[in-house]
Amino acid sequence: MSLELREVLETVQMTEADQFDIRTVTLGISLRGCGSRSAETTRQKIVDRVLRQAEHHIGVVDEISSRYGVRVANKRISVTPVAIIGDGLSVSEFVSLAQGLDEAAARVGVDYLAGFSALVEKGYTPGDRALIESLPEALASTSHVCGSVNCGSTKAGINADAVLHVAHTIKELARLTADADSIGCGKFVAFCNAVQDNPFVAGAFHGVGEPGAVINVGLSGPGVVLRAVQNVGPDADFGTLTDAIKRMTFRITRAGELVGRRCAERLSELVGEPIEFGVVDISLAPTPAERDSIADILVAMGLEYVGAPGTTAALAMLNEAVKRGGLMAARHVGGLSGAFMPVSEDQGMIAAVEGGHLTIEKLEAMSAICSVGLDMVAIPGDTSVETVAGILFDEFAIGMINDKTTAVRLIPVHGKGVGEYADYGGLLGRAPVMPVSGLDNSVFVRRGGRIPAPIRSLTN
Repeated sequence: MSLELREVLETVQMTEADQFDIRTVTLGISLRGCGSRSAETTRQKIVDRVLRQAEHHIGVVDEISSRYGVRVANKRISVTPVAIIGDGLSVSEFVSLAQGLDEAAARVGVDYLAGFSALVEKGYTPGDRALIESLPEALASTSHVCGSVNCGSTKAGINADAVLHVAHTIKELARLTADADSIGCGKFVAFCNAVQDNPFVAGAFHGVGEPGAVINVGLSGPGVVLRAVQNVGPDADFGTLTDAIKRMTFRITRAGELVGRRCAERLSELVGEPIEFGVVDISLAPTPAERDSIADILVAMGLEYVGAPGTTAALAMLNEAVKRGGLMAARHVGGLSGAFMPVSEDQGMIAAVEGGHLTIEKLEAMSAICSVGLDMVAIPGDTSVETVAGILFDEFAIGMINDKTTAVRLIPVHGKGVGEYADYGGLLGRAPVMPVSGLDNSVFVRRGGRIPAPIRSLTN
């Protein structure tokens, strides 16, 4: 891939003027071959693999970032879903493995390591079940480890037993981390149609179809897209608006691919093994910083607040424009690639919730056309397991029927209620506790079994 000096200079200008950065450069590591009949041997093999493959990750990303003048906010690791490699381990052995991964992440210097995960859309293995049962203690007792569970897919339907199991997991994780506003739930995501090359935590994992090691890049960029929207002004039609967003996304995607390819090349030299460049995930990822907000982009399009009539259409237009620009700029686009709506990490979303303009039901409608779902949404700590499960079912139904990824990162903040806040600081921000419906759904969510796949799954 050839990139001109002009493009590098344009990127530096975006970095200075619009807070453009790359949200994450994530090193995916396959753990295949680490399994053993001995739990301790499996643990040691996994830790050794992570330490060897990721030894130079931080240094290389910093070197490439400095060379091109592009900030990289986070350096992270994803691994093969641990339930696959650790099938046969007990609950306590999975907890010990998570703590080993946590120590490895700390030693190589990454902020998060993701992939403490299970894929159970069609059913459990004993390892899947043990890993899910270990999740509350594993995530509560570690700082860097993130986990996820894929509960459904368009091909398989929704594993209803897994949904209820995960709802219990979320509640227990909230209780175990109550002293920190239930932050443990911020390290866990439940999916429908999870993707194998997602570089963003908490839901990243290194899929079974991925190579031995790979670099995937996750963009950020709401600030630069906001400037593009503001520059065209209120009189521009939707075609002009789309073109402006496409052009800006093209530029930031090129910058992401440049950094990712150079990181992969340099890491391959230092590790002595091929580390491939994978994909650019062109998701727009907001931060709590001023002007780095998806909500601000939607407001700049002409809405008074997010949540106003027209919000879903505005988000759909933004998503499509971003994808069109990104696809033209990169050889391989992947991951989630859409617009994130993490409430706690986006000042515009927080303001809309505080003003009473944005509800969980509206977020759910928006998730039908965005890349993720309910992300970093704080709800009352006394919300029942059944209500949590019902929210999961609704999001997964959207994903299953529309053949898209949907995810839920829900935080029942232990001891807090509507009107209070969960304050996490940093990129995780500050979440207002949102109300949820108190209507009874217990018979429905406890039926068990599997919701059949939709007719559209029969594509062969």
